[in-house]
Amino acid sequence: MINVTKSYLPDIEKYKSYIDEIYKSGWLTNQGPLVQKLEARLKEYLGVKHIILVSNGTIALDVAYKVLDLKGEVITTPFSFVATTSSLLLSSLKPIFADIDEKSFNLNPNNIEKNITKNTSAILPVHVFGNACEVESIEKIAKKHNLKVVYDAAHAFDVKYKDKSILSYGDISTISFHSTKLFHTIEGGAIITNDDELAKKVRYFINFGIKNAMEIPYIGTNAKMNEFEAAMGLCVLDDIESIKNSRKNVIELYKKELNSLVIFQEQNTQATQNYSYMPVVFKSEEELLKVQKTLNEKEIYPRRYFYPSLDTLEFIEPKQECEISRNISKRVLCLPVFAGLEESIAMKIIDIIKKEIT
Repeated sequence: MINVTKSYLPDIEKYKSYIDEIYKSGWLTNQGPLVQKLEARLKEYLGVKHIILVSNGTIALDVAYKVLDLKGEVITTPFSFVATTSSLLLSSLKPIFADIDEKSFNLNPNNIEKNITKNTSAILPVHVFGNACEVESIEKIAKKHNLKVVYDAAHAFDVKYKDKSILSYGDISTISFHSTKLFHTIEGGAIITNDDELAKKVRYFINFGIKNAMEIPYIGTNAKMNEFEAAMGLCVLDDIESIKNSRKNVIELYKKELNSLVIFQEQNTQATQNYSYMPVVFKSEEELLKVQKTLNEKEIYPRRYFYPSLDTLEFIEPKQECEISRNISKRVLCLPVFAGLEESIAMKIIDIIKKEIT
């Protein structure tokens, strides 16, 4: 069975050596030595000022909203994983959808200003499939209207824009380290910011608002990463270049063989790629379903990322229509990509697609 992705598992003996350290120290959580070590290594590897590890990518969004004191409406994209929208709703924020660009699949900056009202407090764009947003245009709009910017960078590990980490943009960027991601810590995530005071506030917030044994200056929650997850992250980070190269080879094969048969996401020319996903857009939903059915019959399971378009969800009020997002979401399919995927399997997938649509 071939799924859309496969969690990378590093050398087990290396992982066990970290587990031995944990057992020896007895320090399982609460900003342990492995969490501290992973933060330091990621800070250097990614080239960011402040990175704070948390228990998952969704709670990273929750924390961002709270420390920025967001209220009212947040302009965001309808083309994303549901957590982008549900996290807003669960924080009593109202998602206001602005339609996407049909080529990049990202939030179209040209659709932001017309959705700004007196109740708007922030913009929440997503670097969809790791494709960098038009960060300079978004920053200009945010400054003009005095809005906060939180980037959902769940897919954007190690993406650079003009030689600078894409995670450095906005007031806060959040990232997911879920086991299905390019880089993972089993579960986990991180909050990235350039603001010293904001970083300090985040650290308090993820530990119940506690500053020290005598002071609790903020309201807070429990969002800390534990030592076992950090151990996995340290192991995976050692292998990240080979992981990326393996995925790159598979994606380049897909693009070479399927060129002109399907539509590919248009990449930001000022940014690097991290080869996290392989989305392809078919001519119609019927064509997609035909391909998906045949692949499933061969025990190959691509995923309809992202379907449905979030503006169609029943619990969204008021109803909002984003035609481009709805159109793309009905026709996009992410093909299997993971480190170690054999070329013969990728060619089997390619041959099935060619047979079904030509």
